[in-house]
Amino acid sequence: MKFFVDTADIADIKELADTGLLDGVTTNPSLIAKSGRDFIDVTREICGLVDGPVSAEVVALDHETMMKEAETLRKIADNVCIKVPLTIDGLKTCKKLTSEGTMVNVTLCFSANQALLAAKAGATFVSPFVGRHDDNGFDGMELIADIAQIYSNYGFDTEILVASIRNPVHVLQSALIGADVATMPPSVIKGLFKHVLTEKGIEGFLADWEKTGQSIPTS
Repeated sequence: MKFFVDTADIADIKELADTGLLDGVTTNPSLIAKSGRDFIDVTREICGLVDGPVSAEVVALDHETMMKEAETLRKIADNVCIKVPLTIDGLKTCKKLTSEGTMVNVTLCFSANQALLAAKAGATFVSPFVGRHDDNGFDGMELIADIAQIYSNYGFDTEILVASIRNPVHVLQSALIGADVATMPPSVIKGLFKHVLTEKGIEGFLADWEKTGQSIPTS
């Protein structure tokens, strides 16, 4: 499963990219606003930090203007992935862009039927929001499983990009279902490394090593 980080914070992206475990980045208007910087400048800088897809979202709601915004965004870098909402105009834009060889991430997916439409429109990625789904009394992971089953039934190439991930359990469940990508805040990615027994084990090893009075040469 690919790991994308859901942020526009350059420092966090640099830190995670240095681990070699980061496969891409997703952004949205809210994350860009939080950065307090120019949208184009931030997106260009992010694209230089990772080799994988960087989702940059259009803000127009009609097809014609979406295409104009997408034209601007895809000039930023070769790894820009245009993000469009799951609407009729969004999917129309998706179909046009993917037919031209541009990556498209269809976002704000909340039903398996919507995911089916995104796949038929040729989406590179579809982004079902599990956390928001859970918040409204639905089972986010059931949604992921339904989409995975439908895509398997028909051999769609669209990748399931699980979004609105709130905790490491969401990541685990997504991986067990077979989702292609998980995008998550930096805090959730860092949380995947943590386990109380790992920490205790390190403490024990270091305590025992200190008793030996030895050191490992570093030069």
